[in-house]
Amino acid sequence: MREQRKKAAAIQYTDEMEAPRLVARGDAEVAERIIARAQEAGVPVYKAPLVAEALGSLALQEEIPVELYQAVAEVLAYVYTVKKESGE
Repeated sequence: MREQRKKAAAIQYTDEMEAPRLVARGDAEVAERIIARAQEAGVPVYKAPLVAEALGSLALQEEIPVELYQAVAEVLAYVYTVKKESGE
């Protein structure tokens, strides 16, 4: 059985944007750095390997395609909930 490598992706979304956009992606050591930077910045980390893999196929700064809106909406809902609970 092939070992799965850790993957990570970071998205950015503001009310001024038409759609969220991919701002970082990587696997193995790069994924670890993306996760560490998010944690250092106080950004909640949502674990969804299939979403990270799908996002990893996009180019950096590319808007999230409609096909991934549902998955990304779940990630954003999680982030907003965590931030609201923490008082941000």
